Amino acid sequence: MHFEILVEDQSGKKALDILVPKMIGTDHTFRVLSYNGIGRIPKDLRNTSDPGKRILLDQLPRLLRGYGNTFSQYTPDYRVAVIVVCDLDDKCLKTFRDELYHVLNACNPAPETRFCIAIEEGEAWFLGDLSAVKKVYPRAKDDILHGYAQDSICGTWETLADAVYSGGAATLSAKGWQAIGAEKSKWAEMISPHMNVAANRSKSFVYFRDKLRALSGKTT
Repeated sequence: MHFEILVEDQSGKKALDILVPKMIGTDHTFRVLSYNGIGRIPKDLRNTSDPGKRILLDQLPRLLRGYGNTFSQYTPDYRVAVIVVCDLDDKCLKTFRDELYHVLNACNPAPETRFCIAIEEGEAWFLGDLSAVKKVYPRAKDDILHGYAQDSICGTWETLADAVYSGGAATLSAKGWQAIGAEKSKWAEMISPHMNVAANRSKSFVYFRDKLRALSGKTT
């Protein structure tokens, strides 16, 4: 099985490059493609934005159509799936999933596709494994880590920053989005290697893990 995994930012790619092999083993292949933000699904599913800007949802109708046309030419014994990973942020989960499947259902042929949504943000997956966080940040603030309600809409990256970053989210935010992105990438690179994918408390992480395992035939 080969997986094409689409993520909305560089920190997501760095995390999944480390985590996916823990989920599917070495008998399968994968490629994680990062984009420069999530954007929004075009209302008429006809993308008119510049593909060079690489905004995930803006390009999703074009991407899935392209994958569908390409995959349809493969022999049945070569299985390929697209996995779209993005943050929920403050959107309604049901409405967002319906919008994503509307894009997929408009493809003919449609590629094998799974949509996996981090609730609220990808940092929820790190907070689902507090032992991994503590391994990297032994002085992380326990009251903040244990006060986090898993997969809640609460400002997830800010919660992690308040726990591990000197001065917390307020100090990091004052440095601007480039600094925030750099810190998110640092968390991905440092925390992901220590994560136990079999024992994560994040339901959205488990959903992602189990979709990959089911497609790859790996049960543990």
